[in-house]
Amino acid sequence: MADLDPARAPSCPSARGGGLLPAELHAWMLLLAATGAVEQRLRTVVKERLGVSHDEFLILCLLAAQPEEGLRMTRIAELLGRPKTRLTYQIACLQHADLITRQSVCGDKRGIQVALTDKARNVLKEASDPLAETVTDALGQFMGPAQREALRGLLPDVIKGCPSEATDSAPA
Repeated sequence: MADLDPARAPSCPSARGGGLLPAELHAWMLLLAATGAVEQRLRTVVKERLGVSHDEFLILCLLAAQPEEGLRMTRIAELLGRPKTRLTYQIACLQHADLITRQSVCGDKRGIQVALTDKARNVLKEASDPLAETVTDALGQFMGPAQREALRGLLPDVIKGCPSEATDSAPA
């Protein structure tokens, strides 16, 4: 991925706000723009490197953060904010590509557990550096290295557990 020419690169927008929007809304809009830039760039790299759609890639990423047993489909749908019916098609495509396995959950005839195959683990491992570089480059339009590091520290690990409670409302 080519580096941006600093002379031609857009200036990083400020999250401080200004204009008509309060700082929180302005910061939210910048976060959405940064997320959109990352998704737009990742779509191409994901298709080239992994041969899957962006939505299928998101499923693989969720499963990559899990132990060997994987996740239930209802949890994947919940984490991605998608209906389970839409997820069923994507899971079928990933299974057909031999990237995931599906198994019934013992004691729950409707429950389906999804896990990565060794093939998927190898493909993700090989593609991880170019994918990370793509994310870094896309976020570079909106923030510098220190801001990217701060952003990583602010985001909860919603895959492994519940996000921690906000401390804003706690008395000082």
